[in-house]
Amino acid sequence: QVQLAESGGGMVQAGDSLTLSCAGAGRSFSTNAMGWFRQAPGKEREFVASISWNGRQTYVADSLKGRFTISKDNTRNTVFLQMNNVTPEDTAVYYCAASRTAGYTNSDGDNLNKWGKGTRVTVST
Repeated sequence: QVQLAESGGGMVQAGDSLTLSCAGAGRSFSTNAMGWFRQAPGKEREFVASISWNGRQTYVADSLKGRFTISKDNTRNTVFLQMNNVTPEDTAVYYCAASRTAGYTNSDGDNLNKWGKGTRVTVST
């Protein structure tokens, strides 16, 4: 069964750093674009970051630039989200997503439609 499994979420304090991982299983995602989205309590899901199949093209939401970084390790079939200097506004469930076939995506990640189940991040003051 093809799956994306997020990990690395938890409870942290404001100012901390956190790295989320998303491991693919059941098939290789080495030729697929991937990305991260998040959904805060009471809000709609929003784009966080995306990356091309080879990691050379990345997009990060404007409001998160400078704090969040996305990377991809095709040897591990895994995409990462490095989150620095987190704030309570970063509290959300973070979802990993992959394209079905495309190697590239855009600044909205709108062709990323294979989803993981999410990992919860809670940032306290």
